[in-house]
Amino acid sequence: MADGDLQARRVQAVRAWALFTEHGDVAAQVRPEILTSWGRSREAHVSTDVEAAPMADESETVAVWKDTPLQTAVEAVEGELRRTAEDGDLVIAVTDADTRILWTYGGRVMRNRAERVGFLPGGRWDDESVGTNALDLANRLDAPSMVFSAEHYARIVANWVCWAAPVHDPVSGRKLGVLDLSTSWDRTHPIGLATARVMARLIETAIPFSTEHPSAQPEQTADPGLVMTLLGTAEARLDGYRLLLSRRQTEVLALLALHPEGLSLEQLHAMVYGDQAITFSTLKAEVSHLRQALGGQLSSRPYRLLMPVATDVQHVLALIRGGHVAAAVDAYGGDLLPGTNSPALSELADYVAVALREALLADPQPDAVLRYSQDLAPYDREVVEACLARLHRAGSGGGPHPAIPLLKARLAVAGR
Repeated sequence: MADGDLQARRVQAVRAWALFTEHGDVAAQVRPEILTSWGRSREAHVSTDVEAAPMADESETVAVWKDTPLQTAVEAVEGELRRTAEDGDLVIAVTDADTRILWTYGGRVMRNRAERVGFLPGGRWDDESVGTNALDLANRLDAPSMVFSAEHYARIVANWVCWAAPVHDPVSGRKLGVLDLSTSWDRTHPIGLATARVMARLIETAIPFSTEHPSAQPEQTADPGLVMTLLGTAEARLDGYRLLLSRRQTEVLALLALHPEGLSLEQLHAMVYGDQAITFSTLKAEVSHLRQALGGQLSSRPYRLLMPVATDVQHVLALIRGGHVAAAVDAYGGDLLPGTNSPALSELADYVAVALREALLADPQPDAVLRYSQDLAPYDREVVEACLARLHRAGSGGGPHPAIPLLKARLAVAGR
């Protein structure tokens, strides 16, 4: 973003903040989630002159962090997190599900600034403790969020820009906390939010599958033994260990995972091979190899998996059914087993892709549409146009929605 545009944006944010804090006036353009958070901050009697975030009990914070899957995951990718902080002169934080910071690492400039405002392990960064910030928004909205300059409620971070993304348990989908990237406002970069999403996913990929973080939301359930990733890239893990399978074995296992009630030999053969002249003996050999890889946890008559199972396909469809469109876009890694020859999996791939697209057309949330059009379907004009139409209908005298220029840029790409 050009320096002049960035400065103008900062001036607009400062003006809106002053109108709200001094007069309660909301006439200036401000994003709805920022305005709502400002209101919560005021109702919680947070002072705009707060000097630092309040600190939680140190021993409790250590207990929530120590020897947990989230700590294991962060330590596994810590080198990448540190390099990102140093290269971008950022401070990186990981929180629990209550927006309490559990781990931080800062680049040269931001490290001291972070320490002065309580951006440290134990710091409580919910907006009712320290005012509007990206960590709280990402946690409340369960979606990547940015807070720029004076969009922060407290003066202590009015010179910051922060990008945050939620971190979820890869099995249950429960939110464990957020990852935040922060730097000075003049270092704002268009890919900041995308970088936060990538770093959050990096942590998620390193979280052990067998347990959940103790700060996760309640209703703990037993974790599945088999976890399959089928969208975008294919991977199967049993009790956390990756299974080394052929392409065909992965397809057979995927079909069994998606049909927990079991399949007969004839049903499975039709789903895997369709009209191809492949013998039943060939399929039986594939199943035999799978049974060995699964430690015998695959029954016959019908063929059925004998351990708990979770797939990203089921997770995405559950999010769509529940109306969580943005989360579904985040969880959708790409086409289901691209290039598969299985007619049943090809049909399911089309179904999931269409279900996601229809959900976006019905509820075209700007952030979700931007992610979809950038990462998944850059030539899908209709979804982008639906989002623009919604924003224009919802427009007011306060000015255009900040996502409109980005959406128009996506539309130009789709046109090409």
